[in-house]
Amino acid sequence: MEPIIFIVLVLIGYALGSAKLINQGNEALVERLGQYHRKLKPGLNFIVPLVDQIVMEDTTREQFLDIKPQNVITQDNIYVEVDAIVYWRIRDIEKSFYAIEDLQGALIQVTTTTLREIIAQNTLEQTNVSRAEMHSAIIDQLNEITADWGVEILRLDLQRITLPESVRKSREEQQAAEIKKRALITEAEGEKEAAIKKAEGTMASVQIISQALRSNPDSRDILRYLVAQDYVDASQKLGESSNAKIVFVDPANSSEMFQELIAESVNTESNGKKTENGNT
Repeated sequence: MEPIIFIVLVLIGYALGSAKLINQGNEALVERLGQYHRKLKPGLNFIVPLVDQIVMEDTTREQFLDIKPQNVITQDNIYVEVDAIVYWRIRDIEKSFYAIEDLQGALIQVTTTTLREIIAQNTLEQTNVSRAEMHSAIIDQLNEITADWGVEILRLDLQRITLPESVRKSREEQQAAEIKKRALITEAEGEKEAAIKKAEGTMASVQIISQALRSNPDSRDILRYLVAQDYVDASQKLGESSNAKIVFVDPANSSEMFQELIAESVNTESNGKKTENGNT
C-alpha cells in the first residue's frame, strides 16, 4: 500500500512541477539543459521538471519609455531641450532575450541618439511645424535597428521643445509685432470701407435731391431748411471744443448757393439725356 501512495505522490508532484500557467498578454521562454527549447503561449503549459527551465516571461503588450529631457542643437544653431515618450512592443520574445542584454536601456540610448540626429537636420521652425514628418522619420530609423531585437516602435511623441530665454523673448516680440500689424491692416480696411460707404451715401442723397428738384420745383424750400439745419448742427459741434473758432454764415445765402449747384447738375443731366435722345 505504501509504494502505491509513494507513486501517487510522485505523480502529483511531477504534475505540479510540470504545469506552468502563462497569463494572457505574456509569453515565456523554455531552455532544456541550458539551450533554447521552445516558447510558451498564454494558458496552461507543461514542461519536464529538472530538465526544462523557464528563463524568461515577459509581456507582449504595448509599453512606453519616458525619454528624459535632452539638449539638442538645431540646424540653425539654436539649443533646445526636448522631452519625448516612445511607445513600443515585443514582437519576437526570443530575439528580445537573446539578441540584446539590456533591452530597455538599449532602447533609451538608440532613441536619444536618433532624436538628436533628426532634429539636428532641421531648423527650429521646421521642428515646430513639421513634427508629424519628423516623428515618422525617427520611427522608421528606430525600427531598422530594433527589428534585430524583436521589438517594434509604435509611436513617438515630442512632449515639449523648450527654447532658450533669449529665443523665447524674440519669438514673443515677433508674434506681438505680427498681431499689431494685422490689427492696423484691419483698421485701415475698415476706414476705407466706411469712407466708400459714406461717399456712396452722399452720392445717393444728391441724386435723390436732384430728382426731387427736377420733378417738383416747390421742394426748394425744403432744401433751404435742410441746409440751415446742417449749419446749426455744425455750429453746435464747433462750440463744444474749447479752442474752436465759430464762424457764422447766413444759411439763406448758403442754401441759395447750394441750390444753384444742384440746379446746375440737374440741368446738366437733362441736357445729357436730350443729347442721347437726339442721337438715337
